[in-house]
Amino acid sequence: MYRSTEPDGGEAHQLNSEPWYLPVADEVQVFEAAYQQRLPVLLKGPTGCGKTRFVEHMAWRLYRQADTHRRSVEIPMVTVACHEDLTATDLVGRYLLSGDETVWNDGPLTRAVRTGAICYLDEVVEARKDTTVVVHSLTDHRRLLPIEKTGELLDAHPDFLLVISYNPGYQSVLKDLKPSTRQRFLSLEFNYPVVDVEATIIAHESGVDAALAHRLALIGEKVRNLREHGFEEGVSTRLLVYTAQLVASGIPPRRACEVAIAHAVTDDREVQQAVADIVDVLLP
Repeated sequence: MYRSTEPDGGEAHQLNSEPWYLPVADEVQVFEAAYQQRLPVLLKGPTGCGKTRFVEHMAWRLYRQADTHRRSVEIPMVTVACHEDLTATDLVGRYLLSGDETVWNDGPLTRAVRTGAICYLDEVVEARKDTTVVVHSLTDHRRLLPIEKTGELLDAHPDFLLVISYNPGYQSVLKDLKPSTRQRFLSLEFNYPVVDVEATIIAHESGVDAALAHRLALIGEKVRNLREHGFEEGVSTRLLVYTAQLVASGIPPRRACEVAIAHAVTDDREVQQAVADIVDVLLP
């Protein structure tokens, strides 16, 4: 996959190869049905469980399945990593000085609406509250994007689809989706895979053998069960893959677990020791 980072914060993806993704239920079929009907999709789940990879994989599938006109689109997916300073202007666009004149520059959402890309707003609840309102008219029968600064009322390209994600486990009441926004989206729930599936993912992404991948998946399961330490979410699949990649690069497994799991997930010494105890039991 080739990626080019846009100056206004949107990341444009030109998909040249398939992003690998292992389905765990019917999420692929549901997403394809949603795309056929152009229904906006909300992905909910803990950090590092595969939400972004899933969207990239689906963009590739839909890109490859589409007709000749659709294959001519150079930006089939635009990703925006939302944060507390993200404004509606950042998404829609702004006027910028270019030489002696002021020129309008589309934001990542507007580019996706014009070209028929999938627009993925990652961790959308991290953005300012007024930012999500701008997508409302794109998520119902109107499929319109009002651009107030230019006076344009932009009809969404027939292939445009809006996808948003967030992590309910980390959100407070002050950082949650309003019902008026939530009920505009289909909702797909993600979680960390069961041990055998996660082991397959770890082995594929890192190149380590199946036995080590399975042990790392078991470590992940045990770490996520540290509820008595107030450890709500545990270690992500992403970190387990990082651990395996360190091992594949020659780092001893216990040291890899220390830097990519125990020290990565918490600064609490008691929790770090609890993780180390799990590693001691499960790694020879």
